[in-house]
Amino acid sequence: MPTSRLAQPIPVAARVDRFSYAIRNIVVAAQALEARGTRVRYLNIGDPVAFGFQTPPHLVEAVVRAMREGHNGYLPSAGIVEAREAVAADCAARGVGVSPDRVVMTTGTSEGIDLALNALADEGDEVLVPSPTYPLYTAVLATINARPRYYRTDPNHDWLPDLDHLRSLVTPRTRVLVVIDPNNPTGAVYPPAVRRGLIEFAERHGLTILADEVYADTAFDGPTPLLATLDRDAPIISLSSLSKAYLAPGWRTGWMVLGATPRLDNVVAAVKKLADGRLCSPAPMQHAVVAALTGDRSHQARFRRALAERARITADSLNAIPGIRCVPPRAAFYAMPAVSLPPGCTDEDYVLALLGATGILCVYGSGFGMRPEEGTFRIVFLADPDELRAVYADIAAFTRNYLERAG
Repeated sequence: MPTSRLAQPIPVAARVDRFSYAIRNIVVAAQALEARGTRVRYLNIGDPVAFGFQTPPHLVEAVVRAMREGHNGYLPSAGIVEAREAVAADCAARGVGVSPDRVVMTTGTSEGIDLALNALADEGDEVLVPSPTYPLYTAVLATINARPRYYRTDPNHDWLPDLDHLRSLVTPRTRVLVVIDPNNPTGAVYPPAVRRGLIEFAERHGLTILADEVYADTAFDGPTPLLATLDRDAPIISLSSLSKAYLAPGWRTGWMVLGATPRLDNVVAAVKKLADGRLCSPAPMQHAVVAALTGDRSHQARFRRALAERARITADSLNAIPGIRCVPPRAAFYAMPAVSLPPGCTDEDYVLALLGATGILCVYGSGFGMRPEEGTFRIVFLADPDELRAVYADIAAFTRNYLERAG
């Protein structure tokens, strides 16, 4: 065989160039720094377990019991009946009646996003996503060659959606409205009036709402009601999982709930057809869904208190830094501060310089759909409070020097 043929690289699909996931992509720079002997403080990925929060023992026991009892084979692609019934019962207890037949167990919320967007959006269709957004939405849209249209959320109004801007984005190709509430990456919680406005907007334009509600039980003032409680007949697909509020992100166990309206019947069939192609989500972990949704949840109150303390430290510390502004989060474990960048600098410039100087790894806001010149970056504040105070002191010293040098 000619050596020239052997030397030629194998081409990859063009869609890979469109795929970007900044939360993990930036780790490459951190790993290079670690290889040179620098300690990196990872504040880029929202994994509570990595920061010492423990999965509730009764969930672990449920998984171990399932494994020992032989539940290690393939499952029905939509998930085991017991888990789907537990999800439906939990929805009913929260005020949304739904049949277990409209629940699909997924490999985390991430797979739910993938299944829903593939079922709803064709090539060239448009999906309304918030800015900033969780970047998996735009990554999935890139692989199916659908187009994200970013609607603003306003840091001057607690990161709430700008409904006027949202209305300006609708075209005949618009298919889906993504609502992330409580929000990643900002920690915002939307008030009822805003939520009703989003539902009314979607209904007016014939859109399906993809409601990312994985952080519903992490709001500091108590669980956030499901969006569908405001309109049980609206075409709403709700996504959640064991990852965050149940402290089991590595189990990759989630679910999607397709609303009871007959308008979603074809979507239910499409999602189940797509789910058949990947066989099933992880088997033993589905047995923990029953334990999670019907058992002791006292860990959630403790978790919310811990998060609220860390959120206060985060907002107070960052707002004390000249040149940085941070809207206080109200849920989850993320903050989205903004630094007043010198002309010609980008958010990525700032984040990479911060990493190089201090070993602190955050994610630049343009990875979430923000404009690079806005200077936003996302911080995960799951670390111990004393560690967070040390991190913010280092960010303060770095930012002072960074802005002085630029000036």
